[in-house]
Amino acid sequence: ARRSTTRSAPSALCSTLAGEAETSRAREATGTGPQVVLYNTKARKKQEFEARDPQTRSVTMYVCGVTVYDFSHIGHARVYTVFDVLYRFLRWRGYDVVYCRNFTDIDDKIIKRAQEVGQDCNAITDKFIDEFHTDMASLGNLSPTLEPRATEHIDAMIEQISRII
Repeated sequence: ARRSTTRSAPSALCSTLAGEAETSRAREATGTGPQVVLYNTKARKKQEFEARDPQTRSVTMYVCGVTVYDFSHIGHARVYTVFDVLYRFLRWRGYDVVYCRNFTDIDDKIIKRAQEVGQDCNAITDKFIDEFHTDMASLGNLSPTLEPRATEHIDAMIEQISRII
């Protein structure tokens, strides 16, 4: 049977799936089913995403950021656009998302680049952080909630490493 084209796609889909109320397809379309399936590196398998506390619908999302010693490349664009889509999707699904993406602003590559061009490491990192922001904005990616620099948290890193060893 041909479906009417006068209804919007979501209402047409929900009407079509009304008879399939308990199928995963129907739950997905109505927002009561799986929200997204992600690869869990710890479990080494794909798993349905579940918030730690479904009552608060709070999600924290940490994404390892770039080492800022040079311009971004297509690999960066792909990775951060994928996480931008996930960030938007979770927000669209009603989650309160805290998205953190760091900058590694101290590294041998940064020191080497600073020596090559005769500039201070901070000048190098500031320049490439600005360039990165310009690139992400050009792609239409949203800014994360937090963008810490590694150098702002060295004491905490040392403390955590001390506990591990």
